[in-house]
Amino acid sequence: MAGISGRHFLTLQDYTAEEITAILDLAAALKLKQQQKIPHQLLAGKTLGMIFEKPSTRTRVSFEVGMWQLGGYALFLSSQELQIGRGEPIKDTAAVLSRYVDGIMIRTFAHSNVEELARYATVPVINGLTDLYHPCQALADLLTIKEKKGMLQGLKVAYLGDGNNVAHSLMLGCSKLGLHITVAAPQGFWPREEVRSKTEQNALLSGGSLTVTSDPLAAVKGADVLYTDVWASMGQEQEKAERKKIFAPYQLNREKLSLAEPEAIVMHCLPAYRGEEISADVLEGIQSVVLDQAENRMHAQKALLAMLMG
Repeated sequence: MAGISGRHFLTLQDYTAEEITAILDLAAALKLKQQQKIPHQLLAGKTLGMIFEKPSTRTRVSFEVGMWQLGGYALFLSSQELQIGRGEPIKDTAAVLSRYVDGIMIRTFAHSNVEELARYATVPVINGLTDLYHPCQALADLLTIKEKKGMLQGLKVAYLGDGNNVAHSLMLGCSKLGLHITVAAPQGFWPREEVRSKTEQNALLSGGSLTVTSDPLAAVKGADVLYTDVWASMGQEQEKAERKKIFAPYQLNREKLSLAEPEAIVMHCLPAYRGEEISADVLEGIQSVVLDQAENRMHAQKALLAMLMG
Protein backbone atom coordinates (compact mmCIF):
# COMPACT_ATOMS: atom_id res chain seq x y z
CA MET A 1 0.00 0.00 0.00
CA ALA A 2 1.71 3.16 -1.19
CA GLY A 3 1.20 6.60 0.28
CA ILE A 4 1.82 6.26 4.01
CA SER A 5 3.80 3.00 4.00
CA GLY A 6 6.56 2.90 6.60
CA ARG A 7 5.34 5.93 8.57
CA HIS A 8 4.56 6.15 12.27
CA PHE A 9 1.02 6.83 13.50
CA LEU A 10 1.36 8.79 16.73
CA THR A 11 -1.34 11.44 16.26
CA LEU A 12 -3.82 12.40 13.54
CA GLN A 13 -2.13 15.78 13.40
CA ASP A 14 0.70 14.14 11.42
CA TYR A 15 -1.69 13.13 8.63
CA THR A 16 -3.43 15.16 5.94
CA ALA A 17 -7.18 15.14 5.36
CA GLU A 18 -6.56 13.15 2.16
CA GLU A 19 -4.51 10.53 4.00
CA ILE A 20 -7.10 10.14 6.76
CA THR A 21 -9.84 9.83 4.14
CA ALA A 22 -7.83 7.13 2.33
CA ILE A 23 -7.55 5.14 5.57
CA LEU A 24 -11.31 5.45 6.14
CA ASP A 25 -12.08 4.41 2.56
CA LEU A 26 -9.89 1.32 2.83
CA ALA A 27 -11.45 0.51 6.21
CA ALA A 28 -14.92 0.54 4.66
CA ALA A 29 -13.71 -1.69 1.81
CA LEU A 30 -12.05 -4.17 4.17
CA LYS A 31 -15.15 -4.25 6.38
CA LEU A 32 -17.25 -5.20 3.36
CA LYS A 33 -14.78 -7.93 2.39
CA GLN A 34 -14.92 -9.34 5.91
CA GLN A 35 -18.73 -9.31 5.88
CA GLN A 36 -18.74 -11.08 2.50
CA LYS A 37 -16.09 -13.55 3.70
CA ILE A 38 -13.70 -12.48 0.92
CA PRO A 39 -10.07 -13.15 1.92
CA HIS A 40 -7.91 -10.02 2.16
CA GLN A 41 -4.54 -11.18 3.42
CA LEU A 42 -2.71 -7.94 2.73
CA LEU A 43 -0.15 -8.58 5.48
CA ALA A 44 0.61 -12.27 4.91
CA GLY A 45 3.82 -13.15 6.73
CA LYS A 46 3.97 -9.82 8.61
CA THR A 47 4.19 -9.53 12.39
CA LEU A 48 2.96 -6.80 14.76
CA GLY A 49 4.48 -6.47 18.22
CA MET A 50 1.91 -5.13 20.71
CA ILE A 51 3.28 -3.49 23.89
CA PHE A 52 0.71 -3.05 26.66
CA GLU A 53 1.56 -0.95 29.70
CA LYS A 54 -2.18 -0.29 30.16
CA PRO A 55 -4.71 -3.16 30.06
CA SER A 56 -7.33 -3.21 27.32
CA THR A 57 -10.25 -5.15 25.90
CA ARG A 58 -10.98 -3.47 22.58
CA THR A 59 -7.42 -2.49 21.68
CA ARG A 60 -5.93 -5.94 22.18
CA VAL A 61 -8.73 -7.92 20.55
CA SER A 62 -9.22 -5.57 17.60
CA PHE A 63 -5.51 -5.45 16.73
CA GLU A 64 -4.93 -9.18 17.31
CA VAL A 65 -7.95 -10.36 15.32
CA GLY A 66 -7.36 -7.69 12.67
CA MET A 67 -3.81 -8.86 12.06
CA TRP A 68 -5.01 -12.46 11.79
CA GLN A 69 -7.67 -11.47 9.23
CA LEU A 70 -4.97 -9.66 7.24
CA GLY A 71 -2.91 -12.85 7.19
CA GLY A 72 -0.35 -11.68 9.72
CA TYR A 73 0.48 -12.39 13.34
CA ALA A 74 0.13 -10.19 16.43
CA LEU A 75 2.43 -10.75 19.40
CA PHE A 76 1.14 -9.61 22.82
CA LEU A 77 3.87 -8.09 25.01
CA SER A 78 2.97 -6.88 28.49
CA SER A 79 5.32 -4.44 30.20
CA GLN A 80 5.80 -7.01 32.96
CA GLU A 81 7.24 -9.47 30.45
CA LEU A 82 9.54 -7.00 28.69
CA GLN A 83 12.89 -5.75 29.91
CA ILE A 84 11.44 -2.24 29.42
CA GLY A 85 9.50 -2.95 32.63
CA ARG A 86 12.79 -3.56 34.41
CA GLY A 87 14.47 -0.39 33.27
CA GLU A 88 15.82 -1.19 29.80
CA PRO A 89 15.96 2.08 27.81
CA ILE A 90 13.09 2.53 25.36
CA LYS A 91 15.57 3.13 22.53
CA ASP A 92 17.08 -0.32 23.07
CA THR A 93 13.66 -1.98 23.08
CA ALA A 94 12.75 -0.08 19.89
CA ALA A 95 15.95 -1.09 18.11
CA VAL A 96 15.73 -4.76 19.06
CA LEU A 97 12.00 -5.18 18.33
CA SER A 98 12.58 -3.57 14.91
CA ARG A 99 14.83 -6.54 14.07
CA TYR A 100 12.03 -9.01 14.87
CA VAL A 101 8.71 -7.45 13.82
CA ASP A 102 7.28 -5.41 10.94
CA GLY A 103 5.38 -2.94 13.15
CA ILE A 104 4.94 -1.99 16.79
CA MET A 105 1.74 -0.92 18.54
CA ILE A 106 2.07 0.51 22.04
CA ARG A 107 -0.59 1.37 24.63
CA THR A 108 1.00 3.34 27.44
CA PHE A 109 0.75 6.34 29.75
CA ALA A 110 3.20 9.09 28.73
CA HIS A 111 3.02 10.25 25.12
CA SER A 112 6.76 10.93 25.29
CA ASN A 113 7.32 7.15 25.55
CA VAL A 114 5.62 6.62 22.18
CA GLU A 115 7.60 9.46 20.62
CA GLU A 116 10.87 7.99 21.90
CA LEU A 117 9.92 4.52 20.67
CA ALA A 118 9.20 5.97 17.23
CA ARG A 119 12.47 7.93 17.21
CA TYR A 120 14.53 4.75 17.54
CA ALA A 121 12.34 2.16 15.78
CA THR A 122 13.01 1.37 12.14
CA VAL A 123 9.49 -0.06 11.63
CA PRO A 124 6.15 1.78 11.90
CA VAL A 125 5.03 2.60 15.45
CA ILE A 126 1.29 2.93 16.14
CA ASN A 127 -0.09 4.80 19.14
CA GLY A 128 -2.67 2.45 20.67
CA LEU A 129 -3.38 5.04 23.40
CA THR A 130 -1.47 7.50 25.56
CA ASP A 131 -2.60 9.97 28.19
CA LEU A 132 -2.53 12.66 25.50
CA TYR A 133 -4.00 11.00 22.38
CA HIS A 134 -6.09 8.04 21.22
CA PRO A 135 -5.87 8.33 17.41
CA CYS A 136 -7.03 4.80 16.56
CA GLN A 137 -10.25 5.50 18.43
CA ALA A 138 -10.76 8.69 16.42
CA LEU A 139 -10.37 6.75 13.16
CA ALA A 140 -13.10 4.35 14.31
CA ASP A 141 -15.26 7.30 15.36
CA LEU A 142 -14.97 9.00 11.97
CA LEU A 143 -15.62 5.72 10.14
CA THR A 144 -18.78 5.22 12.22
CA ILE A 145 -20.06 8.75 11.69
CA LYS A 146 -19.49 8.44 7.93
CA GLU A 147 -21.33 5.10 7.85
CA LYS A 148 -24.32 6.43 9.75
CA LYS A 149 -24.54 9.89 8.21
CA GLY A 150 -23.18 9.26 4.72
CA MET A 151 -20.85 12.24 5.05
CA LEU A 152 -18.50 14.06 7.42
CA GLN A 153 -18.00 17.62 6.19
CA GLY A 154 -20.21 20.12 7.98
CA LEU A 155 -21.65 17.81 10.64
CA LYS A 156 -21.92 19.04 14.22
CA VAL A 157 -20.33 16.88 16.93
CA ALA A 158 -20.90 17.53 20.65
CA TYR A 159 -18.51 15.93 23.12
CA LEU A 160 -19.53 16.01 26.80
CA GLY A 161 -17.13 15.37 29.68
CA ASP A 162 -13.43 15.35 30.38
CA GLY A 163 -11.16 17.04 27.82
CA ASN A 164 -9.00 13.92 27.71
CA ASN A 165 -7.05 11.85 25.17
CA VAL A 166 -10.24 10.73 23.40
CA ALA A 167 -11.46 14.32 23.16
CA HIS A 168 -8.06 15.47 21.85
CA SER A 169 -7.95 12.95 19.01
CA LEU A 170 -11.62 13.49 18.16
CA MET A 171 -10.94 17.24 17.96
CA LEU A 172 -8.00 16.75 15.59
CA GLY A 173 -9.84 14.24 13.42
CA CYS A 174 -13.01 16.34 13.13
CA SER A 175 -11.10 19.52 12.38
CA LYS A 176 -8.99 17.82 9.70
CA LEU A 177 -12.13 16.67 7.87
CA GLY A 178 -14.32 19.75 8.21
CA LEU A 179 -16.66 18.85 11.06
CA HIS A 180 -17.81 21.33 13.69
CA ILE A 181 -16.90 20.04 17.14
CA THR A 182 -18.01 21.45 20.47
CA VAL A 183 -16.40 20.20 23.67
CA ALA A 184 -18.42 20.83 26.83
CA ALA A 185 -16.44 20.35 30.03
CA PRO A 186 -16.13 21.98 33.44
CA GLN A 187 -13.46 24.67 33.58
CA GLY A 188 -10.25 23.05 34.71
CA PHE A 189 -11.04 19.98 32.61
CA TRP A 190 -10.96 21.61 29.16
CA PRO A 191 -8.79 20.14 26.41
CA ARG A 192 -5.15 21.18 26.46
CA GLU A 193 -4.37 24.54 24.92
CA GLU A 194 -1.78 23.04 22.55
CA VAL A 195 -4.41 20.66 21.11
CA ARG A 196 -7.03 23.40 20.90
CA SER A 197 -4.58 25.54 18.93
CA LYS A 198 -3.84 22.73 16.45
CA THR A 199 -7.56 22.03 16.10
CA GLU A 200 -8.33 25.67 15.33
CA GLN A 201 -5.56 25.78 12.71
CA ASN A 202 -6.94 22.63 11.07
CA ALA A 203 -10.45 24.08 11.04
CA LEU A 204 -9.28 27.16 9.17
CA LEU A 205 -8.14 24.91 6.33
CA SER A 206 -11.08 22.48 6.35
CA GLY A 207 -14.03 24.78 7.01
CA GLY A 208 -14.72 23.11 10.35
CA SER A 209 -14.75 24.76 13.76
CA LEU A 210 -13.99 24.22 17.44
CA THR A 211 -16.03 25.50 20.37
CA VAL A 212 -15.05 24.83 23.97
CA THR A 213 -17.68 25.64 26.58
CA SER A 214 -18.82 24.85 30.11
CA ASP A 215 -22.47 24.78 28.99
CA PRO A 216 -23.50 21.21 28.08
CA LEU A 217 -27.02 22.18 26.97
CA ALA A 218 -25.72 24.74 24.49
CA ALA A 219 -23.22 22.18 23.19
CA VAL A 220 -25.79 19.53 22.33
CA LYS A 221 -28.32 21.87 20.70
CA GLY A 222 -28.75 20.85 17.07
CA ALA A 223 -25.89 18.33 17.20
CA ASP A 224 -25.73 15.45 14.71
CA VAL A 225 -23.44 13.40 16.96
CA LEU A 226 -23.41 13.21 20.77
CA TYR A 227 -20.27 11.71 22.28
CA THR A 228 -19.12 11.03 25.83
CA ASP A 229 -16.42 9.12 27.69
CA VAL A 230 -15.67 8.01 31.25
CA TRP A 231 -15.14 10.81 33.77
CA ALA A 232 -12.12 9.14 35.39
CA SER A 233 -9.62 7.48 33.06
CA MET A 234 -7.08 4.81 34.01
CA GLY A 235 -4.73 6.27 36.59
CA GLN A 236 -7.37 8.68 37.93
CA GLU A 237 -9.31 6.23 40.11
CA GLN A 238 -8.57 8.16 43.31
CA GLU A 239 -10.30 11.21 41.83
CA LYS A 240 -13.44 9.28 40.84
CA ALA A 241 -15.76 10.41 43.67
CA GLU A 242 -14.81 14.07 43.26
CA ARG A 243 -15.11 13.88 39.48
CA LYS A 244 -18.61 12.37 39.77
CA LYS A 245 -19.79 15.54 41.52
CA ILE A 246 -18.03 17.92 39.13
CA PHE A 247 -19.18 16.17 35.94
CA ALA A 248 -22.78 15.34 36.99
CA PRO A 249 -24.30 18.17 34.83
CA TYR A 250 -22.54 16.70 31.78
CA GLN A 251 -24.25 13.32 31.82
CA LEU A 252 -25.49 12.31 28.37
CA ASN A 253 -29.17 11.58 29.02
CA ARG A 254 -32.66 11.91 27.50
CA GLU A 255 -32.85 15.63 28.27
CA LYS A 256 -29.70 16.39 26.30
CA LEU A 257 -30.54 13.97 23.50
CA SER A 258 -33.88 15.78 23.05
CA LEU A 259 -32.02 19.00 22.25
CA ALA A 260 -29.97 17.41 19.45
CA GLU A 261 -31.10 16.74 15.89
CA PRO A 262 -33.90 14.14 15.74
CA GLU A 263 -31.62 11.70 13.86
CA ALA A 264 -28.59 12.33 16.07
CA ILE A 265 -26.40 9.35 16.91
CA VAL A 266 -24.97 8.58 20.37
CA MET A 267 -21.34 7.52 20.71
CA HIS A 268 -19.12 6.27 23.53
CA CYS A 269 -15.66 4.71 23.17
CA LEU A 270 -16.36 2.23 26.03
CA PRO A 271 -16.11 0.99 28.71
CA ALA A 272 -19.23 2.87 29.83
CA TYR A 273 -20.54 3.44 33.34
CA ARG A 274 -24.33 3.57 33.20
CA GLY A 275 -25.78 6.28 35.40
CA GLU A 276 -22.56 8.27 35.41
CA GLU A 277 -21.38 9.80 32.12
CA ILE A 278 -24.33 8.30 30.24
CA SER A 279 -27.78 7.07 31.24
CA ALA A 280 -28.56 3.41 30.57
CA ASP A 281 -31.58 4.22 28.39
CA VAL A 282 -29.51 6.41 26.07
CA LEU A 283 -26.55 4.01 25.92
CA GLU A 284 -28.86 1.16 24.98
CA GLY A 285 -31.39 3.23 23.00
CA ILE A 286 -32.12 3.16 19.28
CA GLN A 287 -29.89 6.16 18.58
CA SER A 288 -26.84 4.54 20.17
CA VAL A 289 -24.16 3.27 17.76
CA VAL A 290 -21.60 2.29 20.40
CA LEU A 291 -21.34 -1.36 19.34
CA ASP A 292 -20.84 -0.43 15.68
CA GLN A 293 -18.27 2.08 16.88
CA ALA A 294 -16.46 -0.61 18.88
CA GLU A 295 -16.49 -3.00 15.91
CA ASN A 296 -15.09 -0.28 13.68
CA ARG A 297 -11.94 -0.12 15.82
CA MET A 298 -10.92 -3.34 14.11
CA HIS A 299 -11.79 -2.27 10.57
CA ALA A 300 -10.13 1.14 10.89
CA GLN A 301 -7.01 -0.39 12.42
CA LYS A 302 -6.84 -3.06 9.71
CA ALA A 303 -6.75 -0.33 7.09
CA LEU A 304 -4.09 1.53 9.04
CA LEU A 305 -1.96 -1.61 9.47
CA ALA A 306 -2.27 -2.51 5.80
CA MET A 307 -1.25 0.98 4.68
CA LEU A 308 1.65 1.36 7.12
CA MET A 309 3.05 -2.17 6.95
CA GLY A 310 2.01 -3.28 3.47
